[in-house]
Amino acid sequence: MAAQVRIVRHAESVHNVSKDYTQRDPSLTPLGLQQAAQLIHDFPYSSRVAVIITSPLQRAIETVLAAFPHVLDKRYYDPHSGQGIENGSLLIIDPELQERSAFPCDTGSSRKVLEAAFGVDFSDLAEDWYIKEGLYSPDDDAVKERAKCVRSRVAEVVDNLKDMEKRQVVIVTHGVFMKYLVEDPEIDLPKAGWKSYTVGKNSSGIILLPV
Repeated sequence: MAAQVRIVRHAESVHNVSKDYTQRDPSLTPLGLQQAAQLIHDFPYSSRVAVIITSPLQRAIETVLAAFPHVLDKRYYDPHSGQGIENGSLLIIDPELQERSAFPCDTGSSRKVLEAAFGVDFSDLAEDWYIKEGLYSPDDDAVKERAKCVRSRVAEVVDNLKDMEKRQVVIVTHGVFMKYLVEDPEIDLPKAGWKSYTVGKNSSGIILLPV
């Protein structure tokens, strides 16, 4: 099977329910954790996943860790938890997958906060990754450029997997940024929902084609 990209929306977060967008980088709700954990049973591609790329917002990381404990390498979990597997999938934290807006709910936590909350290596994450300026600005042109950068990087990851047995890539991101990433303003996945794509190319560059 050709390499495919599975784009997953994070599970239900606190601000999705409270509509309080002033809360900084909110976590998943109890229902959200259940939604993410349900992917263990419902997501049919787990055995073929080589790489998972996620937004650094806490709700996205929590979704990944709850949804893929049978896929990810054990180094991403507490060694006493029994979660994760030997020689499991690689986890990449990509700040360019963060949500569009500059509201506190869409503004990430500092690297120090993330390191205290998760057993994940954030050393490649810039200290100021959450500042909504430049490429991370909510400005439409900046978000389009950021999405273009992500598509190019995903294409590189997919190309590097072409001779591997496991060739699936999972991307965990957010509802609004997803529209830019797949260049579809109508896409509106449910919380913890997913859609499959292949990597293509046209005159404007790398594109993601729905399967």
